[in-house]
Amino acid sequence: MGAFNSQKTCTGIWPLELNGGIRSLKNRRMIWIPRLAQALLSAIADIRLYSLMKQLENQQMARWVFFCQLCSWFTWYCCTRTLTNTMETVLTIIALFYYPLEGSKSMNSVKYSSLVALAFIIRPTAIIPWIPLVFRHFWQEQKKLDLILHQFLPIGFVILSLSLIIDRIFFGQWTLVQYNFLKFNVLQNLGTFYGSHPWHWYFSQGFPAVLGTHLPFFIHGCFLAPKRYRILLVTVLWTLLVYSMLSHKEFRFIYPVLPFCMVFCGYSLNHLKMWKKPALSFLFLSNMLLALYTGLVHQRGTLDVMTHIQELCYSKPNKSSASVFIMMPCHSTPYYSHVHYPLPMRFLQCPPDLTGKRQYLDEADTFYLNPLNWLDKEFHNDSTLPTHLIIFSVLEEEISAFLISSNYERTAVFFHTHLPEGRTGSHIHVYERKLEGTLNRR
Repeated sequence: MGAFNSQKTCTGIWPLELNGGIRSLKNRRMIWIPRLAQALLSAIADIRLYSLMKQLENQQMARWVFFCQLCSWFTWYCCTRTLTNTMETVLTIIALFYYPLEGSKSMNSVKYSSLVALAFIIRPTAIIPWIPLVFRHFWQEQKKLDLILHQFLPIGFVILSLSLIIDRIFFGQWTLVQYNFLKFNVLQNLGTFYGSHPWHWYFSQGFPAVLGTHLPFFIHGCFLAPKRYRILLVTVLWTLLVYSMLSHKEFRFIYPVLPFCMVFCGYSLNHLKMWKKPALSFLFLSNMLLALYTGLVHQRGTLDVMTHIQELCYSKPNKSSASVFIMMPCHSTPYYSHVHYPLPMRFLQCPPDLTGKRQYLDEADTFYLNPLNWLDKEFHNDSTLPTHLIIFSVLEEEISAFLISSNYERTAVFFHTHLPEGRTGSHIHVYERKLEGTLNRR
């Protein structure tokens, strides 16, 4: 990898203060507008869940399900994040509103199947929870041939065609992204490159962690809910089983079935008598504490440091060759999605091995085997050194000789987490190279 080839500058025709203020405002908009849009979509989905339960049961029951959904710490953690999993969850809830459940007044096969198809195009795994639901619909439908020929096939054809056309424009050639997704994650199982877990992980850790303190109420509600909701429980179990067969596992993968679980939690609360108020207080306080901690405190450093990087362009106009090297584990920071400036940046890369090499090591793994030796080889000439380095605190001692010899000084420290592990430290350090009086290391 080369160092920093870009020669883009940070100066402009506006005065420094005005230019910096305008850019700062634009950056905030570009960061917050997608989050607000995602939050709005999530709110619409939550309202649909409330409306569905009001149709199926009554207003009181709908309120309990709505309460469980709104006080879920994992919902708070994910609902504003611009992840495909979040959009998958939003479309799943809205599609469920139109799904032909017994007692639903809003059932519409065209609408729900269109939303499922759209979710599949956005993230192919969206089809997993819908397999038992669609199969049940097909089994109970009297006009099965009409359902397939007049609804499922036309909707699937139109949505898939639009996806192909969009990808053709973007990639410049015909590309079936959904097949590539299946090939990468299932057929080649390359997702294990980013970590693997035992088959039981979702049942023993993932699902209990996502549900949190809702878990006992979910189990209780499973015994109380009417038979017509068994399909929702089957969907949850089916989704957990399918994802358990894949080696790479993450909490967010099962986010789409979390609203299904809230239906059973709502039934549990609705049937509680003596312990209802203590249960409500327990659910609310435990989830809000988790939501506030994970949303405002835990691992916040990687976002805070990006705000600091934004300031490099307009706070130091004379340093037109400013550059940043993020020496952290892959995907630690949002990168250009938060910076939005022509500032040369680089990070340790970790592309998966697509060639089938044995004992494959990506750039990040090679770096962490011997950071000091890697830096000496990569930056053999002082002219290639970046002006700013960003590292986790755990790396500081190991590369201290390089930092001293290259005349780097720590200029900022950001808290990241109370639970550091491995390559991730409790704090993030920003180092700036002082050019005045610097001696050549070679």
